[in-house]
Amino acid sequence: MILPASHPQRLELNDEVHARPPEAMAPSLRVSYLALLADPLRRDASWEAVCDLARRSAVAPPLPGASHFSADLGPFRLKWERHTEFSRFMIIAPGAGEDPFADPAIAAVPPDWVQALPGELMVAAHLALVPGEAALADIDRLSERLFAGNWLVGGTVSGGAARVFTDFRIHTGGFSRFLVQDRSTTPRQAGRIIQRLLEIDTYRMLALLALPLAREIGPYLTAAERKLAEITAALVSAGPADEPGLLESLTRLAAEIESREAQTLYRFSAADAYYELVQRRIAELRETRMEGMQTLQEFTERRLAPAMNTCRAVAARQDALSRRVARATQLLSTRVDLTRELQNQVVLANMDRRAQLQLRLQETVEGLSIAAVTYYIVGLVAYVAKGLKAGGMRLDVDLVTGIAIPLVAVAVALGVRQIRHMVTRRSRLIGPPSGR
Repeated sequence: MILPASHPQRLELNDEVHARPPEAMAPSLRVSYLALLADPLRRDASWEAVCDLARRSAVAPPLPGASHFSADLGPFRLKWERHTEFSRFMIIAPGAGEDPFADPAIAAVPPDWVQALPGELMVAAHLALVPGEAALADIDRLSERLFAGNWLVGGTVSGGAARVFTDFRIHTGGFSRFLVQDRSTTPRQAGRIIQRLLEIDTYRMLALLALPLAREIGPYLTAAERKLAEITAALVSAGPADEPGLLESLTRLAAEIESREAQTLYRFSAADAYYELVQRRIAELRETRMEGMQTLQEFTERRLAPAMNTCRAVAARQDALSRRVARATQLLSTRVDLTRELQNQVVLANMDRRAQLQLRLQETVEGLSIAAVTYYIVGLVAYVAKGLKAGGMRLDVDLVTGIAIPLVAVAVALGVRQIRHMVTRRSRLIGPPSGR
């Protein structure tokens, strides 16, 4: 059967569900795990580091553009994943002695390679997968032997197939510790449990990156809210002369808030996404309580939930402040526009009065013009009459001049009026200027 043409990304989207599969793991083994924040300007740096380690072990490196890689490098197995803002490395080595954390898996990796890994370290953890006894071991003794006597957190996971112990503390050497006692897991199931535990620790730390930012921006929001209250209080009794200054203060405040919001929006949004992943991974463990121990969910939620609520509250407070400043700015802009309209009305009224004065002056000038034109035309008539009298005609020059005065005055007035009407009619036909 011939199918229609496939979407260009059909294969890539279908294979996405199979990307980054968990490693198959069976006791006994040791895992060392690193999660590093990536430099956005050097996105391929972790890929280059993996290629370097693969070449040292005479193993084919990952292809360019790859986002995950898994290979057996001899003494250990390497699993690498690149995410949006962090990369993680998992080193897996077989065997786990009486103290599985005394000889961690990362000891098999070249130290210079580990030290040169790109990015900032966020999570470092040692994990041991060991066979589990049917009966629960002495928790206090286990804590003294492997966790420096710290209070342990954990529970039975995957329907009783394994037990998990940790103290969520950073021990000597900079690594936290996880102990997984396998009771009846399959290799794939054990791999999923280990991957979820390490993801819980990673996403917990990444979610908490927003907390220092929320604490830092809190005092600024308090000062900005106080400043906004002062501006809005002054707005109530402000006069037209005060409005431009208040508008400038508001726009400056709005710009500062928008700048802060742009700087923090991604971090707060990412914290929400990471927190959701933490909750989802804990739910996937199907954890049940072990007598006398706090569960992973209880311990994580005890501090992580309040921290995330703080971040959400600060983000919501910042957004509300931005909207309040926008409303105040719009209100003040409306007042400034009204003030300008009133000023424009005053200017137009003054212009109208000036136009009326100019019209009256123009009418006066027209009257004087009629008189002047009449004077000159009558003078010409008098010269004509004198010329005719000198030529022999019997004319009374004074009488002719006197009769010509009203006739010429009326003719000139009618002519001026006709010219005015023609100009007015033509201006109406042409209309106002188009402004082009």
